[in-house]
Amino acid sequence: MYFLKIDIEITVLIGLVFLFIFALIWLITEFSRMRDELKERAGISNESLKLRLQAYERLTLFAERAGLKNLVSRTSYSGIGAGTLHAELVDTLKAEFDYNLSQQIYVSPEIWNALTKLKDQNIYIINQLAATLPHEATGLDLAKRILEYSLTEQAELNKIVLDALQFEAKQAF
Repeated sequence: MYFLKIDIEITVLIGLVFLFIFALIWLITEFSRMRDELKERAGISNESLKLRLQAYERLTLFAERAGLKNLVSRTSYSGIGAGTLHAELVDTLKAEFDYNLSQQIYVSPEIWNALTKLKDQNIYIINQLAATLPHEATGLDLAKRILEYSLTEQAELNKIVLDALQFEAKQAF
């Protein structure tokens, strides 16, 4: 009877050890799976952050290029009429804005609205300044008028948009 009692105790002990080892292996496997899942999620998050930062870079470049001084300095205005330059400047702004349309999914609606207003305001300013010139004005006349206007405080919208982009990009970190 004594040996039977020891046999039962050893069997129970072996069973408990087996259950403990099984539970330990299961826990290790489960934690490993959870760790891999977290790594995968972190990878998606890092990729998303990269895309957002690239969008901020592209939109910063657009805001910089949409500034009136920069827009005029990148355009050849010698030997053309004011009407031709006017159309070229407006088309350039619209084309650059359209090129960046897909970036709106990565930024806040407020930033996208500010960029849209920047484009619209600068087109409006170019239209208004072109309308003040006589019909026979040259591209140089329009370029001078735009550059003179760009020196005023009212022409600083692209700097405000650039500051907003920089602020929001820092918030992404």
